[in-house]
Amino acid sequence: MITDLSPIEIIRSHHIAAPVSVIDIARDFGLRVYRAEWENGASGCIRRDRKRGGKSGFAIFTNKAHGRTRRRFTIAHEIGHFVLHRNKIGKQIVDNRLYQSRLDGTLEVQAHEFAAFILMPWDLVVREVKRGADSVEALARRFEVSKSAMSIRLRFPYETE
Repeated sequence: MITDLSPIEIIRSHHIAAPVSVIDIARDFGLRVYRAEWENGASGCIRRDRKRGGKSGFAIFTNKAHGRTRRRFTIAHEIGHFVLHRNKIGKQIVDNRLYQSRLDGTLEVQAHEFAAFILMPWDLVVREVKRGADSVEALARRFEVSKSAMSIRLRFPYETE
């Protein structure tokens, strides 16, 4: 776990090339990531877990029935909860298929935006466009995200400071 850097600096240290390794970012925050089988269709959760949690004491679980791009976004979303809302996690936060949880909708939007920052940093998106990625589909493939996530990212070219 990297402790001498801010959360943004930790994430930016992984913004070298696409696709960004969300597992490595989780590891740097002291989080362990697992795949789980859920019949209720939940996308993922972050929970306090002494046994399975990493150095932070938290673990992220993703739905193993979901595709790779969906699991990557879920991990990034749960990292967002860890960084931004750790004091609100309690025992756990479970996000359903629509990434809705018991948290206020504003907090879920913040976790979405943070996930976009993790997976699709604007400077890397611009670099890939300059290298010839000429469509939403090409960019989505390069960043290993859904076309929908990339479309939204292209409409909101913000960067977290």
